[in-house]
Amino acid sequence: MRWQQSLLANTPRQYHLWLNILSAGLGGALLPLAMAPYHIWPASIIGLVLVGLSLRNASPKLAMGLGFSCGVMLFGVGVNWVYVAIAQFGSSSAILAAVLTALFVIGLALVFAAPFYFYGRFLSHHIMGQTLGFAALWVFGEWLRSWLFTGFPWLYVGYAHVDTPLSGFAPLFGIFGVSLAAALTASALIGLRIYIRQRHSNPRAIGAIFGMVIILWAGGLGLKTIHWTQPKPHTISVGLMQPNIPQEHKWDPAHHSKTLATFSRLSTPLWDLDWVIWPEAAIPYPYHQATELLEQIDSFAKARGTVFITGIIYDDFAAYKYYNAIIARGAGGGEYFKQRLVPFGEYVPFEEQLRGLISFFDLPTSIIHLGPYSKSGLNANGVLIAAAICYEIVYPDLIAQLTQQKDVILTISNDAWFGLSNGPLQHFDMARMRAIETGRYVIRSTNNGVSGIINPKGGIELKGGRFTQESLQGEVVRMKGVTPFMLWQSWPMVLLILLILTCSFMSQKRYNSLHNIS
Repeated sequence: MRWQQSLLANTPRQYHLWLNILSAGLGGALLPLAMAPYHIWPASIIGLVLVGLSLRNASPKLAMGLGFSCGVMLFGVGVNWVYVAIAQFGSSSAILAAVLTALFVIGLALVFAAPFYFYGRFLSHHIMGQTLGFAALWVFGEWLRSWLFTGFPWLYVGYAHVDTPLSGFAPLFGIFGVSLAAALTASALIGLRIYIRQRHSNPRAIGAIFGMVIILWAGGLGLKTIHWTQPKPHTISVGLMQPNIPQEHKWDPAHHSKTLATFSRLSTPLWDLDWVIWPEAAIPYPYHQATELLEQIDSFAKARGTVFITGIIYDDFAAYKYYNAIIARGAGGGEYFKQRLVPFGEYVPFEEQLRGLISFFDLPTSIIHLGPYSKSGLNANGVLIAAAICYEIVYPDLIAQLTQQKDVILTISNDAWFGLSNGPLQHFDMARMRAIETGRYVIRSTNNGVSGIINPKGGIELKGGRFTQESLQGEVVRMKGVTPFMLWQSWPMVLLILLILTCSFMSQKRYNSLHNIS
């Protein structure tokens, strides 16, 4: 009977453990529903509350395990487009694509879970750590993911609030400020739940909790009314090309003539505009093989007084390197070379070991090198453009750096790799947040969608379809001035988060000493 008594004694504990694992996983699964294309923003608050409550009183190992459960669901639901990229464009079998996607998600989940070890070690046994400390640690983890192992700045909680009052914090503190405001809202609800469960009826504490939430949301709403940057005279008419060239045809020589004919046809109604923009790697030849074509377009654009901008693969034979680039011709000039490369899509980590192992590691574009940096960027008939290619637009600090002394942001992309998944829509919303952070218009030109124009408040002025072949026409305005985030970038937020974590740690340490807890 002893084993039966032991089993009965452990059953409530095991039940509580599994309940916490499910709560953390459900919280992680809810977070992507708060972002594009669903935009159910309350799901971000509910998801954080579920994760925060599951972590209370957890040991370091358990906290990390719960963080892993949350991370697997967060990335499994939110970045499942990786499977599409591998299976459809990596020429891999469904089983191999599923295995590689699972490994990718597990790797991200492990990085995501690592900070929670410190939560269990230093924060999980005191209410301040369980609330404010949890919020700060969550955002600290987001910041780590922005640069660790070249960074994967995807699925930040702040992106759920691109259309809520909390986005008012973005020009001050960037995406991490928005994430912290959302996490603090959730931590207030966690604190309220703790007080109710412990039957505390301290009206001051409950009032402080509601007061913090009101201050956060009212403050964000007030900040949204501030115009951090100001428009310069004259609007600029812009034409965007969205040719919808199938990925399998893009670099096939048999389809080059048809590709250029498509660009020519779709560009015809745009040449009377100020700018004509083609998307990432639009020209199906490397730069030095396309010189004759570029000279023809350059002469034609100059005669019209039009700025022609296109993405192209730039071949540097002297250095035996290829760069992903944007060039301006006609009434404009300058080049920009990509500064943040996509692993496996543009280069292969551990190339000597992986090249040739499977076809996914031999994608035709995975030969790109990190380009030389130039502060000058693109000049479009006197308008200074901050350029970003594809994945670069998701790096908040990089865009803040590139945008200083610039009038407009231009990002070009080829999101065909995402297939019919949510990836392009998530990508578009991240571009919207960059517009809010910098107080600049963002022009987005893509091969297959979503192309468009975003105003400095994150509003959508123009938006194309997905997998549609179309020409888009809109207007942008040069902006002057800088937002605080452009000057400070993420460092004030990092310092604030570290301060909150230090205070939370000291509170738990004091609590432990008073209660003789080792």
